[in-house]
Amino acid sequence: MGAAEGRFDIIVCEALDRLGRRLADIADLHDQMVFHNVRLFAASTGEITPMHVGMMGTMSQMYLSDLREKTKRGQLGRALKGRIPGGKAFAYDVVQGSDHGAGERRINEIEATVVQRIFEAYANGESPRAIAKRLNADGVAGPDGRRWRDTTIRGQVDRGTGILNNALYVGRLEWNRCSYVKDPRTGKRVARPNPRQAWEIVDVPHLRIVADELWERVKARQMSLKFEIARTSDGQPLNRAHRRKFLLSGLLECGVCAGGYTIMGKDRYGCATHRTMGTCSNTSTIHRQEIEGRVLTGLKHRLLAPNLVKTFMDEFHAEMNKIVREKISERKDLNRGLTKVNSRISSMLKAIEDGMYTPSMKARMEELEQQKTELEHTLQDVPIPPDLHLHPSLSQVYADKVARLEEALDDPETRAEAMEIIRGMIDRIVLTPVEEGLRAELYGDLAEIVAACETVEGKKELPGNIIPRSQLSVVAGAGFDLYRTFLVWVRTRHFG
Repeated sequence: MGAAEGRFDIIVCEALDRLGRRLADIADLHDQMVFHNVRLFAASTGEITPMHVGMMGTMSQMYLSDLREKTKRGQLGRALKGRIPGGKAFAYDVVQGSDHGAGERRINEIEATVVQRIFEAYANGESPRAIAKRLNADGVAGPDGRRWRDTTIRGQVDRGTGILNNALYVGRLEWNRCSYVKDPRTGKRVARPNPRQAWEIVDVPHLRIVADELWERVKARQMSLKFEIARTSDGQPLNRAHRRKFLLSGLLECGVCAGGYTIMGKDRYGCATHRTMGTCSNTSTIHRQEIEGRVLTGLKHRLLAPNLVKTFMDEFHAEMNKIVREKISERKDLNRGLTKVNSRISSMLKAIEDGMYTPSMKARMEELEQQKTELEHTLQDVPIPPDLHLHPSLSQVYADKVARLEEALDDPETRAEAMEIIRGMIDRIVLTPVEEGLRAELYGDLAEIVAACETVEGKKELPGNIIPRSQLSVVAGAGFDLYRTFLVWVRTRHFG
């Protein structure tokens, strides 16, 4: 952020509402600028003070709420007249200069033929993915000229999205199926389906493209394939059966189209673009355990290089010395506190013996005795740290733990932390088809580690030749911070 870096000391805007419409956002911005010694000025009011933030911020938020309601009333009026209050759906054109006002649509006959084709194919048993592939293969342009995806056709039934769920195609305008609210944490809009009684439904027979009989066949097939899935807190569907979290999920990339490699079938990764759109020629798939094994085996082998073992020993010794110093310091602080409390108790007892007694001294004495008891118990819980000596076989213990790296990924207690650290060191892994199968190229901090570790005893090894036919190449990343984090994790988790 420029303010934190001291790149400017004044911000000038036309009015306070140009900085934000929500009171909370404006107040937060004002607090941050005050903290960084940056002054805010508005052309209409001069320097912005906390009073301006409170009063004008509230007015801006009220204006935004009022504008939202006016916009919704305008859309409702347009919908009740049979005009489209939103954007342009596929297979319809906007009627420019209509005598009936904005929102008029007419059927685009060429695109309407595509809609009928989609409905017929789905009703006859084809999947949205197969339909999208066929349309792309035939060169049929999708909405806004884009290529077809299965989600464009399938959409979401409860929200009325997707080609198969747009009631306009049967001459029925359904408005207010969803409400959109902004998540205050992320600032993103979240769609929430409204109950059916809140919908506004208006017949628009001049926009019909699909016959009722075909529409009902599609709805019947959708219902037969429907199954209940859980939803996240923001209303997004979460498929419990398929969306599992694997070590490399979201990190694999197709070397042909740069699309994602995703799980398809049981534990096999494949190009998502080829699967959903059919526009990528990469048909190669790879077993999840195989690609994870390539990464982990290559990492384990390189972490056992002599210079890496020495690094671990140094890190381990430094960390243990740090722990000892912290424990010694903690015990010193507790002893100082205990000495101070004992001194105060002694002083109070002497005062009482000298005849200086007041009722409040009893409560104070009880408080001091309580503090003394707590400090003594805490001191007992902080053991005296022993003198540390490195175990003569520590390097072998380290080698054993690195060799059993997969066990950490299978252990429920360490799996999440281990995955987070390893995934954090990987930017992406590019999978490209070759004669022998798939070549894997590793990018990110983990690649930096692997590349650096390939120099063993002064001899540079070629990328990917550690394991026969593994074909794991590396592209150097930015640094070693995460590598040291990884070593600390191995040390603390497996050595105590």
